[in-house]
Amino acid sequence: MQARGKSSPPAQKRVKKGLIIVNTGDGKGKTTAALGVALRAVGQNYKVTVVQFIKGVWRPGEVRVAERLGPNFEITPMGLGFTWLSKDLNLDKKKAQEGWKLAKEKIQSGKYDIVILDEITYAINDKFIELEDVLETLRSRREMQHVIITGRNAPKEIVEMADLVTEMRLVKHPYKSGIMAQRGIEY
Repeated sequence: MQARGKSSPPAQKRVKKGLIIVNTGDGKGKTTAALGVALRAVGQNYKVTVVQFIKGVWRPGEVRVAERLGPNFEITPMGLGFTWLSKDLNLDKKKAQEGWKLAKEKIQSGKYDIVILDEITYAINDKFIELEDVLETLRSRREMQHVIITGRNAPKEIVEMADLVTEMRLVKHPYKSGIMAQRGIEY
């Protein structure tokens, strides 16, 4: 079946490969979309790992559900929370570097079908980790390994390298009306 107004590429041009997927933009749903892919993949018996670069000081719902889904789905929170609330940016930088070291090991291990680098764009844009190291690690990953990158302001080099980029655009958010983040929705 073809999409309306679009034609499929010729059969000889179709390839199977691990994708680089980027969820970026100022709207809500970047991590949620990545976790939706993770849920789908675990249902297909894929092994999925998530390294969270900001979350870590609280236990969001996705960490709790990962424990229930068994050995094919793991989440490792590595952050200390939002850097704009930080009292020690050097400690945030150290945690981001530890998170990147772990993420890189997971990518290079060959054990995972999907690696999600949740909110890594903040660590890159704040210069806590080196963009070139991230790009080189993505280039040298296993051929059929998928990597999903989330966070605002994805660097243009990552966007150019990616196979799929989705920009979440904020139209309206309850926080702007004074409604606090809600359990099961935001965390």
